[in-house]
Amino acid sequence: MNMEALTKKIKVANKELPADLVIKNAQIVDVFNGEIIHKDVAIVDGFFAGIGEYEGNEVIDAQGQYMAPSFIDSHVHIESSMVSPSEFAKVVIPHGVTTVITDPHEIGNVLGKDGIQFMLDDARGLPMDFHFMLPSSVPATPFETSGAELQASDLQPFLTDSQVLGLGEVMDYSSLRNADPRLLKKIIQTMQAGGYVDGHLAGLNDNAVNLYSSAGVQTDHECNTPEEALARLQRGMYVSIREGSAAKDLQALLPVVNEKNARRCLFCTDDKHIDDLLNEGSIDHHIRLATGQGFDPITAIQMATLNAAECYGLRDKGAIAPGYMADFLFFKDLHALEVTQMFKKGEKVASQGALVKALQSPSSSYKITNSVHIPNLSKEQLRVPIKDSQKGNIIKINKNQIRTDHLIEEVEVKSGSFQSSVSKDQLKLVVVERHHHTGNIGLGIVKGMGLQKGAIATTIAHDSHNVVAVGTNDEDIIKAIQHLREMGGGMTLFHEGTSLSSLPLPIAGLMSDQGYEEVAHQLIGIHKDLSTLGLTNDFNPFLTLSFLTLPVIPSLKLTDKGLYSTKEAKHISVSI
Repeated sequence: MNMEALTKKIKVANKELPADLVIKNAQIVDVFNGEIIHKDVAIVDGFFAGIGEYEGNEVIDAQGQYMAPSFIDSHVHIESSMVSPSEFAKVVIPHGVTTVITDPHEIGNVLGKDGIQFMLDDARGLPMDFHFMLPSSVPATPFETSGAELQASDLQPFLTDSQVLGLGEVMDYSSLRNADPRLLKKIIQTMQAGGYVDGHLAGLNDNAVNLYSSAGVQTDHECNTPEEALARLQRGMYVSIREGSAAKDLQALLPVVNEKNARRCLFCTDDKHIDDLLNEGSIDHHIRLATGQGFDPITAIQMATLNAAECYGLRDKGAIAPGYMADFLFFKDLHALEVTQMFKKGEKVASQGALVKALQSPSSSYKITNSVHIPNLSKEQLRVPIKDSQKGNIIKINKNQIRTDHLIEEVEVKSGSFQSSVSKDQLKLVVVERHHHTGNIGLGIVKGMGLQKGAIATTIAHDSHNVVAVGTNDEDIIKAIQHLREMGGGMTLFHEGTSLSSLPLPIAGLMSDQGYEEVAHQLIGIHKDLSTLGLTNDFNPFLTLSFLTLPVIPSLKLTDKGLYSTKEAKHISVSI
């Protein structure tokens, strides 16, 4: 800000000059005091200048609508929407979101620095603020094969980028506990640059929370129970309540939030598919869910705005007050929040669920395609030997959760090998390394998917994003995996050797190079065909599948190196 701009703000606030824009007849949501204010709002140069009685060069009559700060998603992986940042913005802006805290560790695990740079560049120049947290764990663990490795020296140059806020979710608990210098250097250089550090404390006990807090980690979005959330709040952390496509924690965690601790609670989507963003919304969906459970709507809006802004040091965001950025929205019903108009820095960007002007998608020259490198597969390579006990270690899915259970059950055996059983709901799970031609193939058994025939496969497999497939027979599993190679990544369904539907994701095997409308249309076809394979609509099979490979989440997961037990912190045999 220069002298002229500051002088103008002061003169507008003092009513010596007319404001650029004045909002009249609005019910202003005061997130500081939890009240509704009935006054004019003055805006100059994209910032709020005053609340009171004002005149302006332009006047908007809100006609009694509520006026609230625009929403902040406190933790999101844009790659999980399967569209680029510029397309993601087109979807969430009409839902009231103008700021996101995003961690590009999905594409970072595939493409390293080139992937991060692509995300930064694609997010620039949009009527939305993308604040990046640099991936802390690439690879996430040594128990799988990722496409890249990012050391502290690789991340250092990004810390000077104005879009970068700090270090993304620290999920390598073992390295943190052991004070591994490679991880500690990332944390230290982030703090020295004035940045923030996010956490990832899935399934960890209270002592681990002490450890994370001592290391300067200030947030966690992995709480599943009120007890876990309270343990983090007691130790000074912020709790980001997640409601995404796969993990839905809001209903379980909301009871822990009260008037004394609400200021330490935020909202986030973490991982949400583009069709769910279109159908449900983003952070606005959190607010509706919360108020639907009897939660105070103004407190919910506070959690979606001011709390997130203060957590990440965004001093000019999150409130309607002088000196704050004029990012705001209108809606008619405080409980059934439906955004009618959206403003970014005082300019209207969306109305009645649609953008008011087209957004230009930036171009990029980075090497972000051709990332799927897998060999031809044979049935012999997919053979899972089972001992005479005919029992196996089985991954048990919990619907709408990314944590799994560890079961031991009798399985179907033929010629000494596991056979998928639809009647027992025990299906073969396959992970194929796709980055470095290692030839690694992880094999396991999963229960709870509910697939009745065929196979599904994807290159979205957190966090290293190898190929993951599940099926009732080896033929369809192999066909599905080979089809992903031909597409350059994506999602596909196969039955009797034929592709039912697919979604190509050529950008790192994670995102489409098409517009969000086309991606959403293709997803509709996929979900329709999922039902023909016997899958129900009470959970998202592809999102569930993509998290079965994440070894930092309890209890049993599958990587390209084999079946991994988080309890034992090592790979184990499928057969008992």
